[in-house]
Amino acid sequence: MKKALVCGAGGFIASHLVKRLKADGYWVRGVDLKRPEYSPSPADEFCLLDLREEPNCHLAVSLAHNEKFDEVYQLAADMGGMGFISSAECEIMRNSALVNINMTHVSSALGVKRYFFSSSACVYRNMQAEESPLTEADAYPALPDNEYGWEKLYAERMAMAYGRRTGMVVRLARFQNTYGPEGTWQGGREKAPAALCRKIAAAPDGATIEVWGDGKAMRAYTYIDDLVEGIVRLMQSDLENGVNIGRPEYVSVDQLIATIADVAGKKIRLKHIPGPVGVDARNFTNDRIRSTGWESRFSLRDGIARTYPWIKEQVEKARRDGK
Repeated sequence: MKKALVCGAGGFIASHLVKRLKADGYWVRGVDLKRPEYSPSPADEFCLLDLREEPNCHLAVSLAHNEKFDEVYQLAADMGGMGFISSAECEIMRNSALVNINMTHVSSALGVKRYFFSSSACVYRNMQAEESPLTEADAYPALPDNEYGWEKLYAERMAMAYGRRTGMVVRLARFQNTYGPEGTWQGGREKAPAALCRKIAAAPDGATIEVWGDGKAMRAYTYIDDLVEGIVRLMQSDLENGVNIGRPEYVSVDQLIATIADVAGKKIRLKHIPGPVGVDARNFTNDRIRSTGWESRFSLRDGIARTYPWIKEQVEKARRDGK
């Protein structure tokens, strides 16, 4: 039985990854500052540890009887949507850098065989919608739009350097915006699909909701099951350096809202207001991950149809509870 460590296992993507690895027959240890909020983790062990502290990383990576983890998945990070990324630059740079420095160093020192790092499309520069898609190599010359992207790029370089020195196999995935059930949907760290699902779920039919920016920013959104499938395939592949994982279905913010409103069966009016938006567009190739046999299975509408009812249920529960 393979043994895997999943860091950040109390969060959205990593908690879904734990479920997938357990379904695939792994023994899994999950580690995070918190347990999953919406359903119990199926991990064989779950450790509450602050990975900014190196001794805690040793606890996370160590196994009894001098056994070694076959795979470590490092998804722990200080992160959120554009509202958080634009207002917490110092926290992101410090907290995520400490976690990545410690986890990369300790994993290689303790003989981990394969190491996965969750990077981001934020490593790429600002784009215009009509530009040709970027390949992974186009992350250089580097010009990320925000500090979150700069930290991710540095962590990629560090993981690759440790891999070259110690022989630890390193796999690096650059995620697009990911959404789905059991993700953060309120509190300031939620991403656009969850925030907009929440606003529409809370609004009566025909209501007006406020939206940051002019609604023209272009993005692609990846459903959680597609992303997890990509992670698993990448980890077992021979693909080195950064690998993009995301659905190539690009829509504007206004088009995303129209999709959610259609799923909700509501007429929604928009009021565009000033606020952090991020880049104008991101458009990159998926040829490398597709070489593993990966294909996105869930269209935006299919994914929203699976996500909106869950967020609607959370909104209604919070309303009943007076929160």
